[in-house]
Amino acid sequence: MKSRLKLLGLVAVPALITAAVPAAYASDAPHAARAAVAGDVLPGLKQSAARTGRVAAGKRIAVAISLTPRGGSALDTFVAKVSDPHSASYGHYLTKSQFAARFGRTDAEVKRLKDYLRAQGLTVGKVHSGNLLVDANGTAAQLEKAFGTKLSTWKDTASGRSFYANDSAPTLPAALASLVSDVAGLNNRVQLHHQAVSRTVSPHNGPGGGYTPAQLKGGYNVSGTYTGSGQKIALLEFDGFQQSNITKYDTNYSLGSPTPTVQKVDGGSGSLGDGQVEVELDIEVLHAVAPKANVTVFEGPNSDAGEVDTYQAIVDSGIATTSISWGAAESARTTSNINAVDAVFKAGAAQGLGFYAASGDDGSDDAGDGGTSVDYPASDPYVTGVGGTKLTVTSANAFSKEVAWSGGGGGKSSVFKIPSWQTAVQKSAGGGYRQVPDVSAHANPSPGVSIYSQGSWSSVGGTSAAAPEWAAFAALYNQQAAAAGKANLGFANPALYAASGTGFHDITSGSNGAYSAASGWDFTTGWGSYNAATLASKLLG
Repeated sequence: MKSRLKLLGLVAVPALITAAVPAAYASDAPHAARAAVAGDVLPGLKQSAARTGRVAAGKRIAVAISLTPRGGSALDTFVAKVSDPHSASYGHYLTKSQFAARFGRTDAEVKRLKDYLRAQGLTVGKVHSGNLLVDANGTAAQLEKAFGTKLSTWKDTASGRSFYANDSAPTLPAALASLVSDVAGLNNRVQLHHQAVSRTVSPHNGPGGGYTPAQLKGGYNVSGTYTGSGQKIALLEFDGFQQSNITKYDTNYSLGSPTPTVQKVDGGSGSLGDGQVEVELDIEVLHAVAPKANVTVFEGPNSDAGEVDTYQAIVDSGIATTSISWGAAESARTTSNINAVDAVFKAGAAQGLGFYAASGDDGSDDAGDGGTSVDYPASDPYVTGVGGTKLTVTSANAFSKEVAWSGGGGGKSSVFKIPSWQTAVQKSAGGGYRQVPDVSAHANPSPGVSIYSQGSWSSVGGTSAAAPEWAAFAALYNQQAAAAGKANLGFANPALYAASGTGFHDITSGSNGAYSAASGWDFTTGWGSYNAATLASKLLG
C-alpha cells in the first residue's frame, strides 16, 4: 500500500561569496541584478489548469529554501566511495558536524540569505543542520516581493481541485540566487499520496485474512536471533495514527514492541485523515518483521515545504533506516523540488543513512497518462526503490513461490541518468536513465498483510507494505553488523547490486503492465525479495 504524496541533477556549486551584503538586500532595489531559481515552476501549468485569480495578499505561506552543497561534485564522489563495498572508504560515514564542515554553507552565507529575507518582511525560522535548508514564512505579498514572482489561484482541469502556484520561476539577487537551488512552498498543487491498496478480506491467514508476522518472517527467512533490538527506524508520514490500534496489533501477536515515538515537523500533519491506515500499516509491518526496533514517526504537513523539512528532520535525527510510503509521479513535481529532496537524501547517504521508498501501485504507468513513468522518491539514485510481489508461503510458513504483483511500480526515470552501480544491469528500455525498482517484497492485497487499523482487522496490500518490509530487514542487518563490529548498511544500493543476486528470491514471472519479470534484475521486481539470512551473510562479506 503505497501512500501517494501522488503524492511525489544537481546544480553546480558556485564560488563562495565573501563580499559584504549589498545595500540592495535591505531595500526594494528595483534595478538590482536578479537571477532565477531554475526549474522552480510547475510544468505544463497552463495546459492542465485554469487560472482563477490572485492569492490573497495577506495569506500566510511557509517556504523552505534549499542551498546547494559546497564543493560541486565532491559530495557525489564521497557518497560513491563510502557506499561502495569494494572501496577502502566503505562504511566510513561522516558525522553531522563533519558533513556541515565539509559540504554545508558557511554561517556568513546563511546570514546573507537571512538578512535578505528579513529585509523583505519575512520571518526566518529554523536553519537546519548542515546549513543547507532555511525555513521562512510571510504573507503572499511579502513572498511575491522577496522572490520576484506572482502567486495565482488555479483549478485543476482533471480533478477540479483548487490550488495556488507561482506564475514564473522565483528570482533573487544574483549573488544569493547562485546559492539557492529551490524555494519549496510557492505552490501547493502536488500532495503526496500513500501507496496503500484497498483493504480486502480472505478466509485464511491472520485476522482479516492477511499474512501474519510468522508468515512474513518465515517467507523471507528471518532468523529469530535478530529482532531489531537496539536499532532505530524512521517513518516519513503525512497523517497520524492511534496508538490503541498499534497496541491491539502488538498484543494479538505477543510482539512486545516498543511504543512508537512521534516527532511533529512544522506543526505536524493535522487531524487524522484517510492516510491513517497507511501510517498504521507502516508501523505494524515494522513490528511484524523487526519487533524490537524503536520506531520514530515523523509527521509533517503534506506540502512541498513540509516534505523537504520532514526529510531533513529525519537526517538531522541520525536514524539509520527510513521507510517511505508516500510519493508522486516525477512529472507532477518541479525540477528544483526534486533536486532539493535529492540533496537531502545525498546528505543522508554521506552520514550512513538508508532510505527505502515504495515504487507505487500503478504498475508501469505511475502518472496515469497511458505511458510509462515512475514514482518519486523511489526513482531517486540515493533511495532504494521497493517494488511489489505476491508471496506464497507453505503451511509451515516457509517460502514457496513468488511472482511479480501487477500494481508494482517500475520503469525508467525521466529525470536521473543511470547511476554507476546500476550500469551492470542496464537495459535498452532504460535508455540510459535510472531504472526502478531496485528490490521488491510482498505487496499483493489478496492476501495482503493482516493489520489492525481504525478499530478493525483487515488485509492491506501495496508497495507501502513492501517498503517497511525492506526497512525492517535493514534494521535486522544493522543489528547483526553491530554485533560483528561492522558499519551500518547505510545507502544500500551499491552493496545490493554488488551482491549480483546472491541472497535474493529471483522473480521470473508476472508483469506490471509494460514490463515483465525475467531472470536477474528487471523493471517489475528489481533483484527480487530478500532471503534475510543469506543476504545478510553476503553483505557482511
